[in-house]
Amino acid sequence: MLPTLAQLFGVSVDELLGLHKNGAGQRGPTPLLQKQIERLNRLPKAQQKVVMQMLAWIRTDPHTVA
Repeated sequence: MLPTLAQLFGVSVDELLGLHKNGAGQRGPTPLLQKQIERLNRLPKAQQKVVMQMLAWIRTDPHTVA
């Protein structure tokens, strides 16, 4: 789950969790993003899969604003 999210956001799992500084002055994911990821991890696996599919669709759909 976390490796897939990290790949979707273009960061390492450590950066996603805020464990690794990704540059001078940068602190990792925002508290809101971190809370959303924690909520996602608490969902049943079937619901996690649906959310991951939606994120993948948003990331690859040429009509969505990046």
